[in-house]
Amino acid sequence: MFCPKCGSILRPKKDKNKKVLHCSCGYTLKDVKDATIKETLNKEKDIEVVPEQENTLPITDTECAKCKNKKAFYWLIQTRAGDEPETRFFRCTKCKYTWREYS
Repeated sequence: MFCPKCGSILRPKKDKNKKVLHCSCGYTLKDVKDATIKETLNKEKDIEVVPEQENTLPITDTECAKCKNKKAFYWLIQTRAGDEPETRFFRCTKCKYTWREYS
């Protein structure tokens, strides 16, 4: 139930061994027999982590330090503060070596 004066939710309390509903604005509803608070939580769906698939990543021309291949997948992640540039990650298309480059 809500307060008719201010619209806030009325909270149960005992007043001289009687249950009443009261509001912070001072309004009190005295004709209460069974006042209970019931809360229902709807469980939201868990966040699913989708494994990164290389076939969805873009490819760029860069040299792998390990095998000297000239192509690599790349992606960007904000690993530092929001006012700093993102970190670029690369993965060689041939040997799968992964490295990062800071801007």
